[in-house]
This record gives sequence, C-alpha cells and structure tokens, in this order.
Amino acid sequence: MTPADTMISVEAKPLPSRRNDLALVLVATLVMVAVSALSGFRDLTDAGGDNDNLLRLVEVRDMLAGQGWFDLHQYRMGLEGGFVMHWSRLVDAPLAAIVLVASALTGSMARAETTAEVLWPALLFYLALLFTARAARSFAGAAAVLPAVVIGAAALHFIGIFSPGSLDHHNVQLTLTMACLSLLLDAPVQRWAALLAGLCAALMLAVGMETAPYVATIGACIALLFVADPSGEGRIARDFGLGFAGVSGLVFLTTIAPSAWGQPQCDAFSTVQFVVAALAGCGLAAVASLDMANATVGRRLFALGLLVLVLGAVVVSLFPQCLAAPYANLDPRLRELWLDNIEEAQSLYKLVIYNQVAVVERFATPLVAILLMALGLGRGGSRRQDSLVGALLVVAFLVSAWQVRGSTFSIALAVIPLCAWIAKWRQRAEASPSRGAALRVAAAWLVSVNALWACAAVAASSAFETAAAVKAASVDGNCQGKTSFAALSQLPDTTVLAISNLGSPILAYSGHRVFAGPYHRNVAGNLLALDTFLGSAADARSVVESHHVGLVALCRGNPETRLLVGRAPDGFLAGLTRGNLPDWLEPVAETRGAQLELYRVKLGG
Repeated sequence: MTPADTMISVEAKPLPSRRNDLALVLVATLVMVAVSALSGFRDLTDAGGDNDNLLRLVEVRDMLAGQGWFDLHQYRMGLEGGFVMHWSRLVDAPLAAIVLVASALTGSMARAETTAEVLWPALLFYLALLFTARAARSFAGAAAVLPAVVIGAAALHFIGIFSPGSLDHHNVQLTLTMACLSLLLDAPVQRWAALLAGLCAALMLAVGMETAPYVATIGACIALLFVADPSGEGRIARDFGLGFAGVSGLVFLTTIAPSAWGQPQCDAFSTVQFVVAALAGCGLAAVASLDMANATVGRRLFALGLLVLVLGAVVVSLFPQCLAAPYANLDPRLRELWLDNIEEAQSLYKLVIYNQVAVVERFATPLVAILLMALGLGRGGSRRQDSLVGALLVVAFLVSAWQVRGSTFSIALAVIPLCAWIAKWRQRAEASPSRGAALRVAAAWLVSVNALWACAAVAASSAFETAAAVKAASVDGNCQGKTSFAALSQLPDTTVLAISNLGSPILAYSGHRVFAGPYHRNVAGNLLALDTFLGSAADARSVVESHHVGLVALCRGNPETRLLVGRAPDGFLAGLTRGNLPDWLEPVAETRGAQLELYRVKLGG
C-alpha cells in the first residue's frame, strides 16, 4: 500500500475534526512534558554537550542586561572584544519576553529562566506536532490524524530538539518548515494560506541558513506547480511570492543595523538573503499575475527561466563568495580538530563506516517513507500533495546524507507518508476484518515509529560490542552537567583557558570569559586555545601572561581533551592530564579529583 492511493470509504465512527486536532496534540505535548518532569527535568541541569542551548541562554541574558538589539557580539568568548555571532534576534526576542513575564510573576530570575527553558520547547513541540497533524489531514484525510499525532510525537521527542532546555534555533526552524508545508497543502482551499506560507519561508531563512535548501525546494515546487496548472496555482504562487518578499524585507529592516545593510554575510540573514528573497518573491508574484507572462506553458517556462537567470547573475556578480561551501574558508586545523569531529556534522558515508547504529536511528523511517512515496508515484498516483511532501522529504534526506543534522527534518517529514500508510491499512482492516489485516496494521505502526528502529539498532550493536568498547564508553564524566561548574562559579571572574567544548557551559554557569567555543566565526579564539594546549608549557605560559588568563580548566573525560592529547602527547594539555604541573600553576583545592579540575595561575602574584 502507498500513501498516494485513493482513500477507502468505510462506514465507521465519525473521524476527528480539525478542532479535535488541537486537543489530541495538546495531550501529546503534556505527555512529553510529563515524561521530562518524571526524570526531574534532567536536561535543565545537564545540557548533554549541546553548547548552542547554553550560549542561547547567555545571549538572552546579555540582551536583558542591556546589550543592544543589533549588537550580536559575544563579548565573553574569543579574544579581547569577543566576536559577532551569526544567530538571529528573532529567537532571542520571545525567549526574553517569557523570562521578563515569568520574573515579574515569580520575583526570581532563576525561576523565570527555568520557566522559559520548559515552556518554549513545549510550545514549539505543540505547534510542530499540530502542523504535522494538519499536513497529514490534507495529505491523506482525517484518518491519518491520529497516526500523525502518535508517531509524530514519538519522532519529535526522539530527535531531541524539543526537550526542556532546548533554546537553540533548530526547533524553531523545524516548526516553521512544518507550518509552511501544512499551509501550502491547504492553500487551494484556504484563502490566506499561501501568504502565510511565504511568511514562514522567509522566517525559516531569517532564523538560520540551514533551511536554505528547504526554502529553495518549496519555491521551486510552487513555481513548477504554477507552470503545470496556472488557473489553480496562480493565486498561490502570487501570494506566496508576496509574503516571502514582504516578510524578508521586514526582517531585514528590523534585525539588521542600518550600518550593516551593505555588509553581505553568507552564514546569516543579511543583504545577500534579502536581495535574493526580494527578487525571487516579487518575480514569482509578477509572473503569476501578468497575463503576458503566463498565458501559455512556454511563456511561463520562459518567464521563470529568466527569473532564475537574473537571480543567478545577481549572486554571481554581487555575492560570489556565497557560492563556496559553508566552511570553505575555515582554517585547516579547525576543520581537522573541530569540524570533522562534530557528531551532527558527519556524513552518511562516515556513519556507515564508524557508527552503524546512527545510520539506522537517523535514516530508517525517512527511507521507508521515500520508498512508499516512490511506489505511489510509480503507479501513477502523483498529485499536488505528493510533489510538495515528496520533494521536501527527498531534499531533507539528501541534506542528512551530507550532514546528519539534516535528519531532524527528514524524520519529521517522513511522518506524513507513514501516517497515510497506517491510515490506509486501518481502513482496509475495518472494511475486511481479519487476523492478517490486524497484523499488517500493527506492522505498519511498528515500522513507522523511529524510536523502535533505534532500540533495535542499539540491541543489535550491543550483541557485538567488545569489552574494549564497553570500557571506552564507561570513561569518567565529560563535564556536561551544571554541578561540574559549581566551584568555578564561586571564584572571582577572570579569563579561563579551556577546550572549546567547555566554552558555553563556562559562560552559562559562571561570570568568567573564555577563548574557545564551537563556533565557526570564533576563529582567532579557537586557534589560540588549540595552539596553547598543543604547544609546550613554555608556550602556554607566554599566552597566559599576554592574555591575562587567571584559571586553566581540565576535563579529562571530555572527548575533545582525549583528541588533543592524542594529537600532541608531549603538549601542555597532555602534560596536565599526566599531572605534570608547571611551577606557574597551582591546583584549586576544592576541585581535586572532580570531573572539572581547575588550576590557578600564579604569574604576577
């Protein structure tokens, strides 16, 4: 069975309405929050190595403390003066609003931050799941709503970006993507849906450039649908284009300082993205509105082809630097010792070689969904919804094959064809009840739940796991929990020399500043920390003196520490791990034997 087949009509109890969707999604959201509450909201005190969530909290604190709306510097990371982050204030603003309201109600900034860390991801989970359910309804009818809520909630919970404490922008991007898709599926019957979809697409791009492939795919689908059916898709193309261009302009004016309007940035929303969005959106709307441009298939293809050529010429002539790979200009040392070791940046090829469990966890349900879509298209069942869902799903799968972080999108998008598949088997079972039909429905449910694939992969892997692997997995803590930084937070604020994995936690849990953090714009600070740890103790002393370092932090169990020690076994960091302490350092007594060991610099008294 395929999700493109015609829905079977059966006599059954009334199917849930759109109003009931709200209640179903609310129940699923409350269950997700309850599961986290039963564990004591562990994610709030242990970020699990997710530096971005912690640095986002730091960024919100800085803004509430008076840092300017247009000022995106992270002053406590990097060399003196900090560096400019590439994130958007569009995520900081609602978080800051929640903190302000909660602090006014509770009288405590700490409780206000905790409220925001729980409420914000839960709200986004609710919205993402609601748009997933509505997309499923538009794609396969009301019978697909319940499966969409159940396996959609499981999928969103599994990918981890909606857990309490998830303040990073990836959950916002996924929510906007599902909203955009849902609105476009409803656009033929809902007047304002296409305009709102354009708004969502513009915000996707404004929040982060990771969604650029999905925005481009959505735009291409709308254009091609318009070529094939101008009478049915003309209004949708026009409204989407106007919404996309208009909101892009609004974002540009409200989030970019006038002094930076002429400064192109390839990794964040800037004049590059604004110009391209304005041209693409207005151009699509013009082609869809002018009779002289859309009277025939040939004219529509010519007009849209001309628009593509203009966009290409503008990018090549004005912003050629943005045609390079995202990290093309990254220092080779940072690429080798940082980027190539980021788990979410690994390719499918590397996962197949080194982490087969992750392959099953991240690619099983999207691949099943793509196969279902392909079977449906192969039988001549192609329709408007198939093209939108299928195109986004395939692009997300390809992005995840390049970098596994894209699987957060492909897993969520896979829910839609999978729930249609389940709904079809349920209807067949209701029409012709039998043990075989019930087994097929149960099998469809099991195949569609991503977490079950993950459990099966882990179980299979553990059966072949060697004693050495078990020993490696049981290494001492990697200093991810808040308690690891308790002693550090009590010491007078200074500059701390630490590996990049400790940068964001140090900023979030104390008032100190650091050189390194896992951010591609912090080139100078990251290189300084790398060179210091890999170099000799004498070289480290020179850096400590010239940059006024007051503390050195050591986390023996952190993977980055082990990586750098292996790279330079005679270096300063390797010496610290062996207990070779230079005479200009002294241990901080309270941290002896702790996960995070601190050493005070004695230079200059």
